[in-house]
Amino acid sequence: MKQSKKQTKYFYMFISPWLIGFFLLTFIPLAYSIYLSFTQYNGLSAPEFIGIRNYTDILFQDDLFRKSLINSFVYAIIAVPSSLVLALLIAFLLSRESKASNFFQIVFFFPSIAAGAAVYTVIKLLLRGEGGLINYLLSIFHINGPNWLTDSKWAMIALAIANLIFCGQQMLIFLAGIKQIPTSYYEAAKIDGASSAKCFFKITLPLISNVFVFNLVMGIINAFQIFVQPLIMTGGGPFKKTYMYGMYIYDSGFSFGRFGYAASLAWIMYLIILFISMVVLKSLQKLMNYED
Repeated sequence: MKQSKKQTKYFYMFISPWLIGFFLLTFIPLAYSIYLSFTQYNGLSAPEFIGIRNYTDILFQDDLFRKSLINSFVYAIIAVPSSLVLALLIAFLLSRESKASNFFQIVFFFPSIAAGAAVYTVIKLLLRGEGGLINYLLSIFHINGPNWLTDSKWAMIALAIANLIFCGQQMLIFLAGIKQIPTSYYEAAKIDGASSAKCFFKITLPLISNVFVFNLVMGIINAFQIFVQPLIMTGGGPFKKTYMYGMYIYDSGFSFGRFGYAASLAWIMYLIILFISMVVLKSLQKLMNYED
């Protein structure tokens, strides 16, 4: 009994730094943001409680809310599937053990751990309409490249293309899932005359369905939270075509001094992401593999 109490005491002692950090840096700020969402607060004077006025103004009177939300949906529809497909393809190609495979895993994963602002700045230079490397390479093949970041038809696509550079994290997760599949499955399929494509669609894809759904949900969450990429590459332009929801939350608080309004926007986004994630998980539940 004494030994059990002693172990319990040490357990709480060792996790106390995490608990302190969680309550001070996560739980308390979250609770305070809920309170702020029901107030009018400019960051200088005391918050003034106004009930649900922020939420009603956002939902029924705020055109910029609808615009930024639609932009975020459009970006997610383009960026999430393209990133998933590319990450899965790279993972499948690198699933064979070799020195080259290990090298390219590092190459593809590196942008995910590099400073995002620096990487987006480099991408912005590459996608310049005049003098950009991408358009220069296209000109070699007598193709006139567009103004990627200033043309309203191409700006959103340019952001989605830039997002592909950060598929390394998804690639590693896919790769870990693929390597858990017993090689005997592929050997048996090869004996039966199955091609590599058939092995992929009949063995690999069904057995990593859980990993696929995880990457899909995380991709959706990250897509709706995008902020730094459009801020650096397009500034939300042209004509607000790439003005994302995360940018509107930031501007509401730090540019317009409406921190209560920004908190309301953030919690609405949380509910939207939660709803979409639950719908995706429920819809794909039958496809998920629960075999050990």
